[in-house]
Amino acid sequence: MNIGSIVIRCHEFDKMLAFWKEALHYVPREPAKGGWVVLRDPEGKGPNISLDRVPEKRSGKRSRLHLDLYTNNQEGEVERLIKIGATRYPWRYPRDADFVVLEDPDGNLFCVVQKTLLQERRKAEREAR
Repeated sequence: MNIGSIVIRCHEFDKMLAFWKEALHYVPREPAKGGWVVLRDPEGKGPNISLDRVPEKRSGKRSRLHLDLYTNNQEGEVERLIKIGATRYPWRYPRDADFVVLEDPDGNLFCVVQKTLLQERRKAEREAR
């Protein structure tokens, strides 16, 4: 068994479609229809991301699920994502944070993680065992 798709329910469907296509460089598996679309990695490496339109905006509660986007160029990717519609989220970061918290156009949080720092931290944890 494997993950076929990660579904994001959203009110701002068109903005979310444009944002996530550009953010991940994904393409629709089929044209969006009836407020539903499956975005796929054209290289077949990442999981699908599906968008499902809902009639109401998000309530004040944050979701218990978020995406971590790994990159070797955190600063550049954060700036690129902000230019295409993300906003910075006022997070209280630990001193050695390897992540930046952003919001997508529908207000869902996601993180941009510096991959090299993440790899170094995991290696240090393995060596400490």
